[in-house]
Amino acid sequence: MPEGSAIAKALDYSLKRWIALTRYINDGAVPIDNNWCENQIRPRAIGRSNWLFAGSLRSGKRAAAIMSLIQSARLNGHDPYAYLKDVLTRLPTQRASEAAELLPHQWIPV
Repeated sequence: MPEGSAIAKALDYSLKRWIALTRYINDGAVPIDNNWCENQIRPRAIGRSNWLFAGSLRSGKRAAAIMSLIQSARLNGHDPYAYLKDVLTRLPTQRASEAAELLPHQWIPV
């Protein structure tokens, strides 16, 4: 195999990272790939360029707040649509002292 060929470069890359590549063999909890992790970050990576054009700094901050609420709802096992619909319906009549009840980690659907 000629030095500098694509196959030689691929083998060199693999051999330099051999310990990391074989770590999953020694620990059954380590996955063979990181597809799950990549699938979790893909929506943000794809949307990143779109979010650059939110219109203004204020709009960008609003979009970030809404996206944070949506992701927090998901992480807490809620359907984001049902969560936002309920929270936005209850928010106008919610006492300020009880606003924390509407956060995703404390929210109880009515």
